[in-house]
Amino acid sequence: VLQNLSQTPVLRELLKEAKMPGTTVKIESPELSMLCCFSFKQEPQLIKLDQPCPLTLAMHQFLTEMQETKKGVVTPKELFAQVCKKAIRFKGYQQQDSHELLRYLLDGMRAEE
Repeated sequence: VLQNLSQTPVLRELLKEAKMPGTTVKIESPELSMLCCFSFKQEPQLIKLDQPCPLTLAMHQFLTEMQETKKGVVTPKELFAQVCKKAIRFKGYQQQDSHELLRYLLDGMRAEE
């Protein structure tokens, strides 16, 4: 899940800009721009960002490490700790489905913002 998220350019860019509170971000989807020629035009979304919270900061830090590190192995220790604060079920290192992690991670970040 985290490797897939690390390869999501829109998410990486949003998290990079989320570190600067008060920034307004314009989100345009390439898929939506291709659809506009069929029958409707989807306007880009403008979002004003507040100060990022702990889960969002941990996600940004982790994705940055994945993109920029040369050491080969990246450990999501801080990100996992922040997820566990939002979703107690992940404490204790029991096996969980990846879609549950994705849901709690994205829902947790959305709730912070």
